[in-house]
Amino acid sequence: MKRFKNILFLADRSDRLTAALDRAVDLAETNDARLTVMDVTAEIGLAGYIKRAYSIDLNAQAREQRLHFLESLTQPYIDRGVHVYTTVATGIPFIEVIRTVHRNAHDLVMKVAEHDAGLAGSLFGSTDMHLMRKCPCPVWIDRAGDEPAYHRILAAVDPFDDESGNLQRLILDLATSLADRDHATLDVVHAWEMPGESMLANGRGRIPRSELDMLLDATETTHREALDALLSPYDLSTGSDNVHLLKGRPAQIVSGYARSHESDLIVMGTLGRTGIAGLIIGNTAEDVLRETQTAVLAAKPDGFVSPVE
Repeated sequence: MKRFKNILFLADRSDRLTAALDRAVDLAETNDARLTVMDVTAEIGLAGYIKRAYSIDLNAQAREQRLHFLESLTQPYIDRGVHVYTTVATGIPFIEVIRTVHRNAHDLVMKVAEHDAGLAGSLFGSTDMHLMRKCPCPVWIDRAGDEPAYHRILAAVDPFDDESGNLQRLILDLATSLADRDHATLDVVHAWEMPGESMLANGRGRIPRSELDMLLDATETTHREALDALLSPYDLSTGSDNVHLLKGRPAQIVSGYARSHESDLIVMGTLGRTGIAGLIIGNTAEDVLRETQTAVLAAKPDGFVSPVE
C-alpha cells in the first residue's frame, strides 16, 4: 500500500499498544511515510490558578510526563533506525487530534480501540466514535493486543452509493492493498434488501407469492449487476468465491459475517451527503460500529467537511 505519507498514531492508552504500533511503523516504512505518535492530556481544573499563584504549569507537567511515556514507547523503533516523532497536546482528545490532522496534513489516523474486544458493550469508545464521525482523513482503529498481521479482511461496499464520489473504490483500494500486504484472505460483502418486502408479503399490500418472488429476483439481479460493475477493475465479480451478495439488513449482514468468519478488519465507508459541515456517519456504519467487535478502517467520502476546525 503506497497511499499514506503522513501517519498519526494516537496512543491514548498505556497498555496493549505494541501490535498496532508495529503495524503503524511497518506501514510508515513501506510507504516512506512520516509517523507521529501523539497523546492528549486533559485540562487540569486548577491549572490556571496554580500557574498564577505559584508559577507552576500543571498542564505542562502533565504533558511532559506523558511525553516521557511516548518516548519510552517509541525508543525501540528509533533504536533500529525508524524516524518516529512524538507530541502531546492538552484538551479534548478528538478535537486536538483533528486539529493536528488539519495543521499537519495527516492522511491517516491510527489508534487502539478504547475498550478490549470480548467485553460487554461496544468495542469503540467516545473518542473512537468522534474520530470516525468527524476526522477528515481515514481512521484505522485496531483491537488491543491483536497480531501485527491480519488473516482475513472484509470490505463492506455499496455499489449504489452515488453521493460519495470515489468512496467505494477507495474502500476496495484499501482492502485489496492490505490483503496483499498481509497475505490475508479478502472478503467483499454487499447486503441487499427490497424496500416494502414485508408489506408486499404480509401487509395490506400483499401480492401473490409468485409475483413477490419475481420482484425479489429482479432486485437481486440489479444489485448483482451493480456490484459486478464496481468490482470489474479489481478482477473480481459476484462469481468469485470471496464475493458475497447477501440478503438482509446491511449492518446485521456485515457485523454477522465478520463475527462468523473471524474477520480481523472491516474496511468500510462513512456515508452521507458530501460537502456538509458536521456530516455524521451513515446509519448503516453507525450500527456496524455498535454491533461489531472487529477492528475497523473507516474511509471518508469526497467532499467531507469536518465540523472541527
